[in-house]
Amino acid sequence: MAGRHARPAQNENPTDGAQAPLSAQRPSRARKTDRTQPTSRTRATSRTADRARATLHKRPATSARAQMPLSSRRGASQRYGGEEPVKKRDALSTLLIAVGVVLLLVAGFLWGQSRLRYMKQDKINKELAGYVTVKDTELNSKKSEPPEVDWAGLKAVNDDVVGWLQVPGTTINYPVYQAEDNDYYLRTSATGEWSIGGQLFLDYENTAPGMVDQISQIYGHHLLDGTMFEQIAAMDKQERFDEIKTVWYVTESAAYECQPLFLYYTTPEDEEARSFRFKDEEEYRTYLRERLNRAVTKCKDSDIIVSGSQHVLTLVTCNYYDGYGRTILVCVPKADAEAAFKVSN
Repeated sequence: MAGRHARPAQNENPTDGAQAPLSAQRPSRARKTDRTQPTSRTRATSRTADRARATLHKRPATSARAQMPLSSRRGASQRYGGEEPVKKRDALSTLLIAVGVVLLLVAGFLWGQSRLRYMKQDKINKELAGYVTVKDTELNSKKSEPPEVDWAGLKAVNDDVVGWLQVPGTTINYPVYQAEDNDYYLRTSATGEWSIGGQLFLDYENTAPGMVDQISQIYGHHLLDGTMFEQIAAMDKQERFDEIKTVWYVTESAAYECQPLFLYYTTPEDEEARSFRFKDEEEYRTYLRERLNRAVTKCKDSDIIVSGSQHVLTLVTCNYYDGYGRTILVCVPKADAEAAFKVSN
């Protein structure tokens, strides 16, 4: 018998029209779209992502520095010294360029100064050549004549003048002076001014005006422009030596026609090269034979000529060969050479 508070009976079959509980009224998850299942849109998106990843793998790697923002790169450069070496290289390049420009300017100045000095020397030589008349300028002239010198004019310029030296076929055509030492005319012109070539000069221990002692010695610079005694130094080649037939040494009282006898090298320390007077002819000739044994170039029958010579004229200049430093050309008067051949026959 059902009481007043008895629970009404429930229909166990919900489909019979009775209302289902609230939870049973919510839509079932099974009826919603399952997102784990690919749709046409998600498949397209997936293919696009795959292509993007493939393109990314094909791109060249980009350095981390390149991917940095500009401000970050500047900071990195400052932290790791990236810009400092560049600044140092720029400063070094600028310094080297400046040094190069300075060196070029100095070289140009020195070259210009040298040219001016040579021009000054050439002017002096030409002015002094105005006091002489040269009749023989050819290498192989059959008959040579001595130069005519205006001694009064030369002495008015400088009364230290003692002679005139001329070698036909060369530029050698200069006055010869003598001082109280062998230093004065090294860099002093006939007018008393400094000059790069100075003047030719007779050794101060020789008896003036030369060709008085058994050996008379004249000095001259070996200038690179081919003047003064440069062409004496060039006679260390036999072909050139053989071309020179005559050497004129003229004083106010005599004219000596000489010929090249031999040429040899020595050093500035060779004091015996300044031997001028000997006790007898045998000592003199022994000395010449010893020098002849050192000859670089020589004339034919030079040993015969040495045996009969009475005087020689030596012309001394510099050379630039290691171990030497001096070139000496020994010349003999042609009259002595002819006499020596007569004696030998």
